[in-house]
Amino acid sequence: MRIIIWILRIIVFLVVLAFALKNTEKVPVYFFGEYAIDNVPLIIVMLVTFILGLILGLLIMLMGSMRKQRELNRLKREVAHLEERLEQPTETKRSEVAPEAAAPMAPL
Repeated sequence: MRIIIWILRIIVFLVVLAFALKNTEKVPVYFFGEYAIDNVPLIIVMLVTFILGLILGLLIMLMGSMRKQRELNRLKREVAHLEERLEQPTETKRSEVAPEAAAPMAPL
């Protein structure tokens, strides 16, 4: 299995290397306003964009994971509280109810 994984890694590396070698043209990168950087290799622009997208996606995923973890902790506390209430003996007070209210008398 390890050999297959290493073969796949080498194939992916060679594809990315070929892609990088084909995209070496110099391009200008324009920012907001009049600010621009000239003569930046296209592959650098593409890699920076890919890395920024990866970081943004990971941050969004992390926020969702943190939200789920908070909900899990809240539910665990609620379960512990309910289990604690189950373990405590409950005192049931019998209310004083007239026997007629519980079982009405039959007519004569």
